[in-house]
Amino acid sequence: MTVFDLQLKADLENVTDLLPVEDTESDTAYNWFIKFQCGSCHETTENLVAICRNEFSPISGSRGEANLVMSCKFCKRESSASISGPPLAYSKNGEFATVTQIECRGIDPVAFEPQGEWKAKGAESNSRFTFSLDENEWYDYDDDAGETVSVSNIEAQFVRGRQQK
Repeated sequence: MTVFDLQLKADLENVTDLLPVEDTESDTAYNWFIKFQCGSCHETTENLVAICRNEFSPISGSRGEANLVMSCKFCKRESSASISGPPLAYSKNGEFATVTQIECRGIDPVAFEPQGEWKAKGAESNSRFTFSLDENEWYDYDDDAGETVSVSNIEAQFVRGRQQK
């Protein structure tokens, strides 16, 4: 099993604590949209694959389960991945920082797109904002602070990490 840190880098203007939206009351977790590469034949998935930490599938020939179990379309090898825990807030403007960890068996994550609902809070006013990052950027105005707010220039990378305890 290999553990990967998903790290984001973004320009945050007058906002902090960037996080994907999760509903704790209904126990609905965020779907992370990732492309994977097979560890055997190195074929990369054509489309983004959604992986959610609250959804489980059984692993063939095992008593275990994972958040994602998939077979390579080219070599047919079964692989799995699991999200290690809830997402971490991103606040390091312009620097890479880990937002989640993914434990992988037989596949490596190679690309991430921040789709769906995200949230942040105003740096000065603590106003709450919920928005989509489907366009890879977001712009708004914080009425309480009287200033523009934005998330832009989003980049993602995967680095081999250490498993959190």
